[in-house]
Amino acid sequence: MEQSVITRTVTVAPGRLAPGHLGELTQQVPFELVDAALAETGRTQVRLRDLPARVVVYLLLAGCLFAELGYGQVWRRLCAGLDGLKVATPTASALTQARRRLGPAPLRALFELLAGPAPTAATSGSRVGGLLVCAIDGTTLSVADTPANLGVSSTQPGHHGGSGYPLLRLVALVACGTRSLIEVVFGPTSSGETTMTNQLLGRLDAGMLVLCDRNLTTATLTGRIAASGAQLLGRCKANRKLPMLGRLPDGSWRSLLGGVQVRVIDAEITIATRAGRASGSYRLATTLLEPRSWPAAALVALYHQRWEIETAYLELKSSILGGRVLRARTPAGIDQEVHALLVCYQLLRLAMADPTSSQAGIDPDRASFTIALQAARDQLIQAAGVIAGARVDLVGKIGRAVLDNLLPDRRLRVSPRIVKRAISKYNARGPHITRTSYKATVSIDIPTRLPP
Repeated sequence: MEQSVITRTVTVAPGRLAPGHLGELTQQVPFELVDAALAETGRTQVRLRDLPARVVVYLLLAGCLFAELGYGQVWRRLCAGLDGLKVATPTASALTQARRRLGPAPLRALFELLAGPAPTAATSGSRVGGLLVCAIDGTTLSVADTPANLGVSSTQPGHHGGSGYPLLRLVALVACGTRSLIEVVFGPTSSGETTMTNQLLGRLDAGMLVLCDRNLTTATLTGRIAASGAQLLGRCKANRKLPMLGRLPDGSWRSLLGGVQVRVIDAEITIATRAGRASGSYRLATTLLEPRSWPAAALVALYHQRWEIETAYLELKSSILGGRVLRARTPAGIDQEVHALLVCYQLLRLAMADPTSSQAGIDPDRASFTIALQAARDQLIQAAGVIAGARVDLVGKIGRAVLDNLLPDRRLRVSPRIVKRAISKYNARGPHITRTSYKATVSIDIPTRLPP
């Protein structure tokens, strides 16, 4: 039985394992869980080194909390709160060798253990009509420009042989209410979003409502999503021809997509702000066939939740990474680092879900990801809250920081493109465009006449 060590007010693992922690986030990914992932993947060390495998896992996760730092500086932050304990002072080369020795498998196994919708209160809005609202979409991450990475990932095409860093494509299934990760796949950009989405479908079940954009609402994917038992609400491309099989009282109409019965909703959405009015036509297809239970106007409004996955990607790429390129210089290192990034993101989401679900009437949308990230960084440097006390505290210091700094109730906002100032009268690249946010009112019109 492993004994903990108490130094001042800090309780950590003993001996060489002491730097293996994430501050208070360790309670979301405890030592036993990391050890189980190491055992499952055969990476438990035979002898106890200065850098045990468990400690290296926490080092990789801490590296995501401090994405702007090298691993040597991350190590110093892991040890900053361990006053009075003798800890190793590894060189940069030793840290590199330890990460290579560990490999990507334990981080992959750890993410599989943690993946899934974060628990929320029944009134949180995460479910609609008893269905968990989810979204599928893809994004790209920049990786280091090395010969090894270029052998797997490619740069963006261009007129002069390509430009920018090599990219990998990442496609995720996200629970919209909490923005927690249910499943993620990634690989080279030579694999398209629709191809990679097929790898996610095994995680769908009959209790889910999946929101998709127009690139994923294809005949093939619609059939496969329906076969999983999940429901679909997706936007269709404007040029998609769908047969009209009959009109329904709410203005929607029955059709077939990929051999699956769907309802089609044609909606005209008008947004009014002090910058003016804008209108657009949207066509949605859904496997929710009963208009009384699922009115067309309600589904059009619900579809806006698809943007929660875009916010999740913003938190991954901007809040955590700060727009930086991934550190790893080899494909195996990229595999390891991306899974560490996903685990770190999921831990923060779990830490945010506990406090918001403990307070009645608080929408998870009001929890600030940036506040949680900064609080987690502070707790790591102090090595605080590593091991839970005798009295269980579901909120913790990270949770209290979130509750003390709740975001205001979300207001509908749009960002129309307006010209603020022309850079030059010789405007070869067009005027200077900025995005200004305005409070908006939205009207949804669903025509009752049949489509041609």
